[in-house]
Amino acid sequence: MKSKKGTRTNYIVLTVIFAALILTAFSVRFMLPQEDLKGKYTYKDFESAKKCRSCHIDFYEQWTQSMMSQAYTHHWDEIEYFDLAVAHALVKPELKDAVDGCNGCHTPMAYMGGTLPPPRPEANSMANESVSCEVCHLVQGAHTDPPFNFSYIIRPGMTKYSSRKSETESPAHKIVVSDFYKTTEFCGNCHNEKSPFGIWVKSTQLEWLEGPYSKEGVRCQDCHMPKGPMQYAIMGKTYEDARLHLFHGAHDPGKVRGTIELRIQPDLRDAEPGEKVIFTVALFNQKTGHKFPTGSVEDRIAWLHVEATDAKGNVYNLQVDKKGFEGEEYTISGDYLAYQDMGVPLGISDFKGVQRDGIPHGNRIFRMPYFDPEGRMTIMQWNTASLGVDYRIGPRETKVEKFTFRVPYNAAPGEMTIRAVLNYQLLVKPVTDFLKVPPDESEIMMVNEHFTTIKILP
Repeated sequence: MKSKKGTRTNYIVLTVIFAALILTAFSVRFMLPQEDLKGKYTYKDFESAKKCRSCHIDFYEQWTQSMMSQAYTHHWDEIEYFDLAVAHALVKPELKDAVDGCNGCHTPMAYMGGTLPPPRPEANSMANESVSCEVCHLVQGAHTDPPFNFSYIIRPGMTKYSSRKSETESPAHKIVVSDFYKTTEFCGNCHNEKSPFGIWVKSTQLEWLEGPYSKEGVRCQDCHMPKGPMQYAIMGKTYEDARLHLFHGAHDPGKVRGTIELRIQPDLRDAEPGEKVIFTVALFNQKTGHKFPTGSVEDRIAWLHVEATDAKGNVYNLQVDKKGFEGEEYTISGDYLAYQDMGVPLGISDFKGVQRDGIPHGNRIFRMPYFDPEGRMTIMQWNTASLGVDYRIGPRETKVEKFTFRVPYNAAPGEMTIRAVLNYQLLVKPVTDFLKVPPDESEIMMVNEHFTTIKILP
């Protein structure tokens, strides 16, 4: 007969073992050894999104309007990949793995198919599927913690994974419910990225993790896949809380609009010509669970422009007051050249670069500059060896900017209107023009604006 002490000891041991097994099962998605997916499968191992449309019409049509369906075919992505990245790897073969890896997130089926670089979009190959239904709904977890650089665990086949299983069995495939689809790590597989130099060149999921929304349980899906009434499939019922497959983000003016709230006020309301007036602008990130801008931060630019218009319509541009922090020169627009490393893939020796900002001088820029191994500002994330000051606006962060304005002596008496506007571009215009990128990529999106007035005395 066993003693009570022995029974208790065995119970404790079994409890510890059981807890370890539960923990292991919970975290296995992060503990499998990293798998080399390049060339592991072929296109025929995957199905086209058009087949999914036969049952999932609404989700398919939402996806076709999102950047998920254009991650490989989008005009700037094609130019950046073929004219810069692929060409750069030909000159510097040590970059080839990183350049091939672009496809791991922009066209995963092509990456797993192994023909790299894939055919250009005009060839209309399966690479054009970009980030398709198959890619997302075959993912079972992540190899790394935190996830980054296409760290997804994926197995092609007739078993698809989702956060919910419909009451009606699908006649086309098996559905397995996975809690991984309710996590932000699912998104982090591609929305976190390290350069070959070990630099976080994309960190949207990590920015969320460090911010207030993660502590409140508000996830990427809650904003970019909002819930609404939708029929999952034509043979199924309508769910009131279906996840819409909108994936709207940085390229959607409707999503960008209103992201940052701003207000401007003067330190006095009546001013004489020659007198100084200090205008204070408060910018509050009300809308994003990550920093703004985020994602391809090397390309993007957001800037605060303030101008005054007197009673006769004369316009005066105001310049932001310097704060004196390290690296501030990259956050105030000026006449500087940058992006000289583009000359390497383009075969231009002694390339002087292009204008860094392409916006009025003296504007405050909200950005984080990327630098190549020679310390030059770059838009080529695979060639990023270091980062500059991070002067973006974090979730629920307020930045305050001041503009000291000396009223011109020739300013017309009467009411002067001062307008503050926050603008945003997906790609700085000088780069757009130089690389002949379609102009919509540098189209100015107005995030928000506000006005105030002062009276100019005679």
